[in-house]
Amino acid sequence: MQRSLLTLFALTLLASSGCVRAQRDSDKPGMDVKALSTGLDRVDVDYLADETLNALYASPFWTGTIQTAEQAPVLAIWPIKNATTQHIDDQMLQLLSRLETNLVNSNAVGVVSRERQPELAQEVWTQNGEAFDHSTAAAISKQVGAKYYVTGKITASDERLKRQRRVQYTLFVQILEVETGMIKFQHESIRSKTVKGG
Repeated sequence: MQRSLLTLFALTLLASSGCVRAQRDSDKPGMDVKALSTGLDRVDVDYLADETLNALYASPFWTGTIQTAEQAPVLAIWPIKNATTQHIDDQMLQLLSRLETNLVNSNAVGVVSRERQPELAQEVWTQNGEAFDHSTAAAISKQVGAKYYVTGKITASDERLKRQRRVQYTLFVQILEVETGMIKFQHESIRSKTVKGG
């Protein structure tokens, strides 16, 4: 009797573990990796950041403007806007830290500390009584000596079909020239996650 119950329990556990399965995909063969959910996690953030940085380092802006500059240009990194309905503050900080660390370690640009920027933003907002926008970011970037500033947003689209749910995250990043507001670099990185279950 006890053996039968253990066998039944094992089969139930095995069957239920096959009912719900989450995976990531990036539309690239061999990139499907198991995940715990469709939420944005560290592996996804690293993937999105790396895709963006690889595109940046290969871009004409980086190879032609940044790497040929007589003196390393200064960049200010502004918060990436969370345009999803999810609470992903920790993931957003992780993303910013990864971008900042990679740019600092490139030795091709100077990077303004992100810790100082919120103070300056609050000061400008208080003085002007207006919402934070690109012109505010440009004014503060100029104030701290930055030639360019990095901005962007992350979005998510959620699709459901029968027993399947797919969430597609898009990281959109721009680098703008402070003086002119011209876009010098722009890139979208996409990460999809799917849960199949019953």
